[in-house]
Amino acid sequence: MSGFAADWLALREPVDHASRNPALLARVKAHFAGRDALTIVDLGCGTGSNLRGLAADLPPRQHWHLIDGDRLLLDRARAALASWADRAERAGERLVLHRDGRVIEVSFEQADLTRRSLDFAALGAELVTAAALFDLVSEDWLERLVAGLAARRLPLYAVLNYDGEAEWSPAEPLDGRVIAAFNRHQRGDKGFGPALGPAASEALAQLLRQHGYRYGSLTSPWVLGPGEAALIGALTDGFAQAAGAIEPERRADFAAWARAQAAAQTVRIGHRDVFGHL
Repeated sequence: MSGFAADWLALREPVDHASRNPALLARVKAHFAGRDALTIVDLGCGTGSNLRGLAADLPPRQHWHLIDGDRLLLDRARAALASWADRAERAGERLVLHRDGRVIEVSFEQADLTRRSLDFAALGAELVTAAALFDLVSEDWLERLVAGLAARRLPLYAVLNYDGEAEWSPAEPLDGRVIAAFNRHQRGDKGFGPALGPAASEALAQLLRQHGYRYGSLTSPWVLGPGEAALIGALTDGFAQAAGAIEPERRADFAAWARAQAAAQTVRIGHRDVFGHL
């Protein structure tokens, strides 16, 4: 799986954190309430945004094992987490972070998730999580993951899975064409085989049902306004480029659309969060 630009991940991080569904996050927090410590495995961790967004709602002592295929992103994660902490200490290859009264030990693993075992027992995992990942994976890969988690009775918390809904306001005539082409592009191979794209959350919910999980699946849309102008511009350009890869004969039209809609007043991008446990 190819990595994402660290600058893009930094641009979206505040909105990602604000967009998590609060009701589902409360369920996660309640599920682990009363515990003193928790070990979390974060898949496709990027620069560590998921840790920064979730740590405050988990027990006071945490061990995060961050996995990504991109060494540069893992290096950025190490630096970003050290800056985010009130105090950071090196412990060999690990970091020990102190933040708001919590002690968070972090280990880092560079691994190709299409080749790596999805059995995290050796890590002592008690929660597996991922952010903005499962719309990029294939159904076969997701089936392997959920089966492995179910065998160990591990909870799963997957946030910010794109659901195919997108809206720019004011609208432009090409909006529907661009969104439809983008959604087709999302079903292409992102490194895991044919991607689930907008079908990811429903596919995950179905797999959790099949394995006997209790789960919730709730919306977590991005709602972007004038304060997120830079993100709107980058997002709009990304939609146009992906749409142009699907309909190359319309690239010029889609580029013109992107120039117009980069100045949209509001943009809404649909996501869903899913939490399942046995």
